[in-house]
Amino acid sequence: PDSTAEQKIRTVLAEQQNCWNQGDIECFMQGYWNSDSLMFIGKNGIKYGWKTTLENYKTSYPDKAAMGKLTFKVVKLDVNNDSAYMLGEWSLQRELDNPGGYFTLYWKKIEGKWVITIDHTS
Repeated sequence: PDSTAEQKIRTVLAEQQNCWNQGDIECFMQGYWNSDSLMFIGKNGIKYGWKTTLENYKTSYPDKAAMGKLTFKVVKLDVNNDSAYMLGEWSLQRELDNPGGYFTLYWKKIEGKWVITIDHTS
């Protein structure tokens, strides 16, 4: 396995977590493939596109209080030459509740940059 690729992917995820915890969804979205082909699967089914995903996040998390403090925990990461599979847990610490769940991410190295191309979060 390519440990450099693994480090780069983990760095992108850590940057996303930091962006989220600063209340910056646009910054958080930099970890995603900026394409209409980006696929996000959640409780409302399959949605396509970077802009759609951004708008959905903004609707679901309208302010910093709703966003809370995000923590990611990587359970498994398998890296190939230019793609990777990640399984993990997410949790939010908020004033009124502490939601959490699991995610499966499919990463691709596109134009030299590791980005999430498919996100299944529950």
